[in-house]
Amino acid sequence: MASAAMLNSPCNIGAVKFEVTVKPSPNLLCARPSIRLNRRRVLTIRSSNEGHDKGSGSGPLRKMGLSDEECEAAVVAGNAPEAPPVPPKPAAPAGTPIVSSLPINRRPRRNRRSPAVRAAFQETNISPANLVYPLFIHEGEEDTPIGAMPGCYRLGWRHGLVEEVSKARDVGVNSIVLFPKVPDALKTSTGDEAYNENGLVPRAIRLLKDKYPDLVIYTDVALDPYSSDGHDGIVREDGVIMNDETVHQLCKQAVAQARAGADVVSPSDMMDGRVGAIRAALDAEGFQHVSIMSYTAKYASSFYGPFREALDSNPRFGDKKTYQMNPANYREALVELQADESEGADILLVKPGLPYLDIIRLLRDKSALPIAAYQVSGEYSMIKAGGVLKMIDEERVMMESLMCLRRAGADIILTYFALQAGRCLCGEKR
Repeated sequence: MASAAMLNSPCNIGAVKFEVTVKPSPNLLCARPSIRLNRRRVLTIRSSNEGHDKGSGSGPLRKMGLSDEECEAAVVAGNAPEAPPVPPKPAAPAGTPIVSSLPINRRPRRNRRSPAVRAAFQETNISPANLVYPLFIHEGEEDTPIGAMPGCYRLGWRHGLVEEVSKARDVGVNSIVLFPKVPDALKTSTGDEAYNENGLVPRAIRLLKDKYPDLVIYTDVALDPYSSDGHDGIVREDGVIMNDETVHQLCKQAVAQARAGADVVSPSDMMDGRVGAIRAALDAEGFQHVSIMSYTAKYASSFYGPFREALDSNPRFGDKKTYQMNPANYREALVELQADESEGADILLVKPGLPYLDIIRLLRDKSALPIAAYQVSGEYSMIKAGGVLKMIDEERVMMESLMCLRRAGADIILTYFALQAGRCLCGEKR
């Protein structure tokens, strides 16, 4: 019979190494491949870190060479290997009162106790595919910074635009929406430049589609960038915004954008009946495949200020309250929802985003259509300013705000943070 010996035989299980120690026992028989174990525990298993035996000269870790049946027989015989001991209960700080456990069955904190558990039960997720990147373009060759929107630029349509889209695609953001800064000399009271098929937006669409055929391009359908009055529609001499005449112009604008290669046209003007008229115009020209994202609930908000600086499109007089919605109104969003659905909208948008989470949820609960939210320029600039002043953690607030929009019911989010958030979601170091 072989003499009893101390055998250290570590083995690998997954990424964790275990060291098996066979302790001497007078009843341990090793004369043949099968073994018999007495009722004493003779195997001790302890975890060891990678590199535990480095430099010890023990060589590769080896298993004991026992069959499944022999391992099972040892356990049945009461010779189960010893595992690491149960860790001691952590001590409470001095002075902690000694109390009886509360008689509660439901403890929600159990589902929050570790990062892995919280991740497993997270109800809302966000990915770069949920983001649409608004980009400002102009006729110049250089990228011009926008003072009220740190980190945003008027991009030269031939160079800067293509480079920015490339950066976004690198982190999974493959949807953009274009906003043009139109030369003042091309602005008129009827906004005819809006449907010039060789205008800034159609040219940019054609350039991007030639470079990135699978890029999803949204466009803005409204007259304010092209209007000498700065309003979304044609202005009558008494200051009234003309509805039906404006819709006529918007239809021509949408068709020109579709012809250039736009995937989604987005009427943001808030004229009555424009979705149905644009749908009919697109279909009549053979663009049945082009989608309409309607600005269904666009409020007359004070959060738009930086955007209007970016496009130099402030109204020449008055405000936009006769066509954009009253921020105090909730039920009115249902009226716009029902109209847009019946007229053929494919996506419903709420603007602004974070201050109007209740409206996003309202549309989500009342419609089966995809819901979009626009995190507008004022929201963006406030977060940026707070970050610069070290009053908030910019990245954390950015991601929390986007998650809140998703949680409220938004399927996609138009946000100037799209590139920055995409990098964050991809773990890219900036």
